Amino acid sequence: MYVSALPRRLSARVLSTSAPRFALSPAALPKAERISAEWKGTSATGGTTKNFVGGEWMESKTSEWIDVVDPSTQTLLTRVPHTTSGEFAQAADAAAHAFKTWQKTSVLSRQRIVLNLQQLLRDNADAIANSIVLEQGKTVADAHGDLLRGLQVVETTIGITSTLMGEKIEVSKDMDTYVRKIPLGVCASIAPFNFPAMIPLWTIPMAVVTGNTLILKPSERDPGAAMIIAELCQRAGLPPGVLNVVHGGVNTVNAICDHPEIKAISFVGGDRAGKHIYERGTQNGKR
Repeated sequence: MYVSALPRRLSARVLSTSAPRFALSPAALPKAERISAEWKGTSATGGTTKNFVGGEWMESKTSEWIDVVDPSTQTLLTRVPHTTSGEFAQAADAAAHAFKTWQKTSVLSRQRIVLNLQQLLRDNADAIANSIVLEQGKTVADAHGDLLRGLQVVETTIGITSTLMGEKIEVSKDMDTYVRKIPLGVCASIAPFNFPAMIPLWTIPMAVVTGNTLILKPSERDPGAAMIIAELCQRAGLPPGVLNVVHGGVNTVNAICDHPEIKAISFVGGDRAGKHIYERGTQNGKR
């Protein structure tokens, strides 16, 4: 007997189209229903994942969607949009507009928001972990570890007041040299599949507490944790437009590399994608 081998991602999507909408285990289903009921930007019961632009949860107008399924049952959890070019432009405009005032916000005010976020992440750790278990298939303990490793960076950024101190050097009797640390502007973060909470939490607090604004693209295969984290940032007091979340694959990545408002890109992932992002981003003057 001959069995053809489908590519891994293609085979997952074929299975997802024929799976029952609600075939989660009795233990998993209540957790999925709670995620869908309590969080605005994500779904774990077959609904859509939203864009987060300018402080608003926006349903994408795209015609192209990516099915995210529970690895153990192939049950459809959510449909993730390929963010359109117009929607991406809205996110970039929102981030650029927010930067005008955010860069002038005091370091102590930005620090206070990160302090709030740290507590909210701890209070909602189970929701983030449950989303990771459902979408990515980690064990509960490993999912909590994913979040904990991100929390360590959040806690580090709380000490940003000393990290951002400038320097003054007297280079001669009548000449001083000053070093000032100032925000870059709009930054972008591209996160991988394997650490859906940790990597966003490496970049979101570090970008915003230093006075930058951020466009986050979580993995299209497990965006739920990032969407919950974005909502927690909003609850922590982060102003509209300082954090924006978009979705998709290569086209969205290329939009990040090409957009003139974006000054720097953070990427964690495979070597091939990393080389592409580095080459295309640096050609457009990005760090």
